[in-house]
Amino acid sequence: MLKPHLEFVSLDLNEGWSVPLGYPQGIEEKVICGSLFPESSTGCRTRLLRFAAGIYTTAPFVHAYWEEVYLVQGDLTVGNDTNGEGGTPFGPNTYACRPPGAFHGPFKSENGCMLLEIHYYAKEHAIAVAAPAAGVA
Repeated sequence: MLKPHLEFVSLDLNEGWSVPLGYPQGIEEKVICGSLFPESSTGCRTRLLRFAAGIYTTAPFVHAYWEEVYLVQGDLTVGNDTNGEGGTPFGPNTYACRPPGAFHGPFKSENGCMLLEIHYYAKEHAIAVAAPAAGVA
């Protein structure tokens, strides 16, 4: 099973945050469910990623897994330079879907933001569909 079945569990947004490897201070993740295993190109995870106000990254990101990103709150600018200037700003209720190998970023947030991210390794047509429960049509 890629992830356990969870049914509306409460999330403590005050605890359990950490700076992801390769990110600057002021950007923190909270893994909600799942794990990625880069050495075997397997796994999936759901996380929250938050930027403090004024934080920015200086180089594009690229990775070998799919990434879906929903901007829950705040502002996020994509494509700033190494000084945090320029780029295209986005607001809440915007979404990105990136295939493996897609360069994206750098990123900045003027006032802070919260992102919901889903990451997964998948070979074409390899995502399994759950069978309906017995007695469900």
